[in-house]
Amino acid sequence: MAGVLTIANYLGGPDNVQLEQIFPGDQKILQYNFGVNITSWTFRVEAQTIVVNPLTFDRDGTPNFATSNVIGYFPAVSIGDTSVEPSEYISVVNTVAGTVDITVPKDVYTGPILPDARQNVPITVMSVSWTGVPDPYNDTPAPTSTHRWAFMQCWAPGVTPGDPTTDGSYLVITA
Repeated sequence: MAGVLTIANYLGGPDNVQLEQIFPGDQKILQYNFGVNITSWTFRVEAQTIVVNPLTFDRDGTPNFATSNVIGYFPAVSIGDTSVEPSEYISVVNTVAGTVDITVPKDVYTGPILPDARQNVPITVMSVSWTGVPDPYNDTPAPTSTHRWAFMQCWAPGVTPGDPTTDGSYLVITA
């Protein structure tokens, strides 16, 4: 039997992508603890929803992307960028300790969702980026790092049941 292809393996990249199944109306706080003084750091949060088809699940309910393809996407949205202006979704809790709360706002994806969760599944990928300060002693630029979260959108009462690929803002990926 083939193994499970996780979201981190599927999307790839240098970071460990975290996957959660959520309802579009869910809102939560992700707390980042850098463990260093973050005075003058800036933070940027962006999101983009991709559509994956098909999607299977392992026996324990873990999504398996082994046969999945990204078939389309929705335009990216900015959730906040502290280098431009303060954001209600990015809160520096303790500058000296390096603690930051990032709010995942509800309704980042507002389109239709098929209740069966196996075809044309919308997955919102959110990136959290932070930029430190330049090193004045080595004349090096400010370092920037990014971490990604993937939120599999699940149907719930109040969400329009339907195929996300029929939404007017959906964009098809063509080969």
